[in-house]
Amino acid sequence: MLLADIGNTYFHIYNGESVEHLTYEEAIEKYRNEKLCYISVKHQLSSEIEQIKVWKNISSFVHIEGDYETMGVDRRALCLSRKNGVFVDAGSAITVDIVEEGIYRGGYIFPGFKAMLASYAKISPALKTELKENISLTQLPTTTKEQISYGIIASIKALIDKHSKGKTLYFTGGDGQFLSSFFEEAVLDELLVFNGLQKAIQLESLKDNELC
Repeated sequence: MLLADIGNTYFHIYNGESVEHLTYEEAIEKYRNEKLCYISVKHQLSSEIEQIKVWKNISSFVHIEGDYETMGVDRRALCLSRKNGVFVDAGSAITVDIVEEGIYRGGYIFPGFKAMLASYAKISPALKTELKENISLTQLPTTTKEQISYGIIASIKALIDKHSKGKTLYFTGGDGQFLSSFFEEAVLDELLVFNGLQKAIQLESLKDNELC
């Protein structure tokens, strides 16, 4: 069974063993004739995807106790993956969500790293830079570009640290590996969303025979 998480930038497709990251055009071309269950936050693609008859949108089946109406379906699936934890999805946006005993307790959203860096460049060309991957958070930097990296990463880390004491911290998303490197005992797992989707499918299949 193929599962897909259609994000703001890429199709993420899970074949039961590994995850493939494709552009929209690549995914549609490669899998348009294969049975696939998907969730999507990219509403602009809805009409094109709905024409693919062997694909099924299961977004409406993905819920967790305590979620809210406008919560992204990818975040719902992520939170379904484990009964307890703090879940960080570092992609186009950086979302942080907290689950306790299978109940969603709330969360918060940062712009993604690319969006943050772009905002600095809009202020002044002199502030155009890339993240310094080996930035130290134990001492204040002394150059403008290092200070931008420090400001971005340290502020995110501080808020996550505040809400993750005593909880397992899970990371996923394109920048998940980089961001997780600033946290001790962080769990990096790109299958979290798909684990949540599998749980949602199992629950729905109890009511609707075989869903996918």
